[in-house]
Amino acid sequence: MEENKGRMKRFVQFINTASEELADELISPQAIFHVPGRPEPVTGPAGYLEIIGMMRSGFPDIQWTLEEVIAEGDNVAARFTMRGTHQGNFLGVPPTGKKIAVQAMNFYHWSNGQIIGERGQPDLLGLLQQIGAAPI
Repeated sequence: MEENKGRMKRFVQFINTASEELADELISPQAIFHVPGRPEPVTGPAGYLEIIGMMRSGFPDIQWTLEEVIAEGDNVAARFTMRGTHQGNFLGVPPTGKKIAVQAMNFYHWSNGQIIGERGQPDLLGLLQQIGAAPI
């Protein structure tokens, strides 16, 4: 459990910096990431950096805070809060300057110290509501 918590803290450092070095350290080249709204998963370190890049294009200052970790063997459930400012186009919504604080629940599978799979469930409706793109 403690090893998994340490790995997740390192992973948060990766997603908050978009470090290619940390991507190569923490993400298996064969890793598969299921992204809401995309028909096909993305793969490997480059795929995860693509996801981070998509978020940063709309929210350049986005940061993730790890709120909770539950682990069983190599499987980890993590609850995050994403915070940032809508300063670029995001899912077709032009920048509003509004700040967001959105929950996300992600499930990871680790093997040999690297992530080999993730299913992420961010609160996209809440995010769209906070930037004024969906009714509250």
